[in-house]
Amino acid sequence: MEITCYRDDEVARDSRYLPSTTYNLAVTLLAGCPTGHLFVPIRSMQYMAIVDSEEFVFLDIQRKCWIDIAWLNFRSGARTALDQPVEYEAVYYRDDLAVIMSRLQTEFPRALEAIAHKTRGEGQLPARVLKFRP
Repeated sequence: MEITCYRDDEVARDSRYLPSTTYNLAVTLLAGCPTGHLFVPIRSMQYMAIVDSEEFVFLDIQRKCWIDIAWLNFRSGARTALDQPVEYEAVYYRDDLAVIMSRLQTEFPRALEAIAHKTRGEGQLPARVLKFRP
């Protein structure tokens, strides 16, 4: 499947920090995608996130293929430990997205967790305890 996304002119940009749990989970899930793109439906907001190795983009389902917000320029290499937040830049392509951005920071990690929960155990046998012979 091929999806083409478009961007309007940049309206604003700011520097932010993404919690390590969110960044680490996104990167881990992305590593398991053979296409190099992770599609994350954020049903509670009617948004779709597309994660790749360079950026996370967020599209309003109503606007189809137009990017509203992009998170990019992740500085994960600046961390000295995996539990530290990751600095990044948020780029806004429409006015008045502050409320959306605030909700994304809550709902995006939940959507990632839902995907992780679904994929845990897929293709794995149920766990069982092995008895050792004396």
